[in-house]
Amino acid sequence: MATIDSENTEVSAAQDEAPPWYRRVLWLIAIWFGSVIALGIVASVFRFMMHMAGMTSH
Repeated sequence: MATIDSENTEVSAAQDEAPPWYRRVLWLIAIWFGSVIALGIVASVFRFMMHMAGMTSH
């Protein structure tokens, strides 16, 4: 039967602590901002392709 080494299974205190709340909020804002920019780029590409195909509203 295998034995478990207790030194390898312990989690250090530095790894167990969660990052501060403001750091998590900054990551949330950065990910949201990046997704908005990506969506804008994709929408612009589709708009350009539709314009090139002659699908204009004016």
